[in-house]
Amino acid sequence: MTPKPAGPPDGGWGWVVAAAAFAVNGLSYGLLRSLGLALPDLAEHFDRSTQDTAWVSALALAVQQAASPVGSALSTRWGARPVVMVGGVLTSLGFVFSAFARSLLHLYLGLGVLAGSGWALVFAPALGTLSRYFSRRRVLAVGLALTGNGASSLLLAPTLQLLLDTFGWRGALLVLGAITLHLAPCGALLRPLVLPGDPPAPPRGPLAALGLGLFARRAFSVFALGTALVGGGYFVPYVHLAPHALDRGLGGYGAALVVAVAAVGDAGARLISGWLADQGWVPLSRLLLVFGALTGLGVLAVGLGCRGALLAAAGAYGLSAGSYAPLVFGVLPGLVGVGGVVQATGLVMMLMSLGGLLGPPLSGFLRDETGDFTASFLACGSFILSGSFIYMGLPGALPSCPPASPSRQATPPPERGELLPVLPVSLLSSGGPRSTLDTTC
Repeated sequence: MTPKPAGPPDGGWGWVVAAAAFAVNGLSYGLLRSLGLALPDLAEHFDRSTQDTAWVSALALAVQQAASPVGSALSTRWGARPVVMVGGVLTSLGFVFSAFARSLLHLYLGLGVLAGSGWALVFAPALGTLSRYFSRRRVLAVGLALTGNGASSLLLAPTLQLLLDTFGWRGALLVLGAITLHLAPCGALLRPLVLPGDPPAPPRGPLAALGLGLFARRAFSVFALGTALVGGGYFVPYVHLAPHALDRGLGGYGAALVVAVAAVGDAGARLISGWLADQGWVPLSRLLLVFGALTGLGVLAVGLGCRGALLAAAGAYGLSAGSYAPLVFGVLPGLVGVGGVVQATGLVMMLMSLGGLLGPPLSGFLRDETGDFTASFLACGSFILSGSFIYMGLPGALPSCPPASPSRQATPPPERGELLPVLPVSLLSSGGPRSTLDTTC
């Protein structure tokens, strides 16, 4: 038998896992962000409204996130490696099937259901596995993996526009099907890691496998509610930033430039935010609150920005949204412990799917009613701000205690609560889900 390591290696093969998670994120969310460039072509080809075509991306987002707990449960039972490889094949088949679509229903089934199901099997297992490989540099590693979103958008946005101009939307989807097949070898790199504290056997029963008992923890429930509201607006720019730029008269490549600028800001901010969070200077929950609110303000700026200011507004949105992203997943080990991080990741994705399903169609509906995307981005920015304010209920989100003297400060356990370095507050005790202490001074 292979002896269990004393803790996460905090490096080594973990960096290979980080590279695999980087590619997984780029070929899922990065591709979804760029897919909005194809929506005008789909609306024109099928003679349907913006709201109708928005359901293609909305369904893909919703299925990917709603089914993420299933991916987490399968990963807990069978391991992340085979689950991610199967998910990569399903995603590729979804794009290939959609290339031969004769109606929007075929696209709903191909991109929305089939590709979305494949994405559901890859993201949560990959990110959860990465979190198990790191301790002190965990948020930085997560931030590095999540830069795949921005880097992929930077490359795929102009590439997809070129494919659309050269081969049309059918040929573009076929090429994307070949590209997404690379998710399978990424899954092969996810080497299993056994850590102290892991359960001796996989959880039995569907509720235990899905990790629904985590909602018994007050801190996780507050976090879940806030994240669900943020999801109502967070993904709207993924779908409608490019069409919004087209409405402002920037043209196809101008819209691609707007998406690319947001992607660059997003990618750079994820690394900086991850590094900052790992320093422990500011409680992670407070960073989550601040950058969540800034993301909402960034979406408002994109909606109000005129043609000349849209590029700057997109950059500001990318910086704030990129800073927020690694904090959402980096906070989970501090809330539920490293043993439950894979299940918690799937649950967070499921909660965000509620907003991901409603946000883009609502945005498309408001665009059809008002003639532009201004009201759409204003409404969705309000969702993000509302969710950010919910984070005030997290331990350490608001300053309430004077700084403790150095002699009173204790080093938190390396696998429990170190990401929320507010020493008077205990996020997780050893007694189980119902023993979380939410104390104050």
